Amino acid sequence: MPMVTTTTQQPQQLSLEAFLQRPETKPATEFFHGSLTQKPMPTGKHSRLRSRLTREIDQRTEAPEIALALTELRCTFGGRSLVLDIAVIRWENLPWDEDETIGDRFEQCPDWVIEILSPQQPQYLVMEKILFCLQHGTAMGWLIDPYVESITVFRKDKTPTLHLSQPLPETQDTPLPMLDDLGDWKLYAKDLFGWLKRPSH
Repeated sequence: MPMVTTTTQQPQQLSLEAFLQRPETKPATEFFHGSLTQKPMPTGKHSRLRSRLTREIDQRTEAPEIALALTELRCTFGGRSLVLDIAVIRWENLPWDEDETIGDRFEQCPDWVIEILSPQQPQYLVMEKILFCLQHGTAMGWLIDPYVESITVFRKDKTPTLHLSQPLPETQDTPLPMLDDLGDWKLYAKDLFGWLKRPSH
């Protein structure tokens, strides 16, 4: 009796170019080496911090044409396509179309990446995304955890720093590091997380 050989065809890995042709999803989907990861749905704390922080940055950077803070922006570089909670792009790095409107495709890393942790979202995955951006030219990354009220700041060739809403007794309360052009803006972790509180009258 002749031997019958059965072969199983492996599914073809999705390319970055093919991924970018797919329709967007809600929440957004990110691409890394053929793997797709859907971001978690934003929560109230996440949305509040994202909108307020974006507004605060733009108030200081847009009119003097220093930078723009853009939310849920897809950035494709280094073989990955990421959707960042807040991407701060220096003015000279913004893409512009021929009609002088801002472009749709961002194909380089942001200058400042801000990610806000959601419940059940593995912290190490978000941290890895920030480190990937730093490896490709991002100057600074913030990882904001609204549930323990902490901000971890990553900068290239520097030790990460941890900023708490209620600093430990042996820890000096210092303002959060900013991009060089925003050096005169002093924002503390306690002030940022204060945006989550109900206003008192």
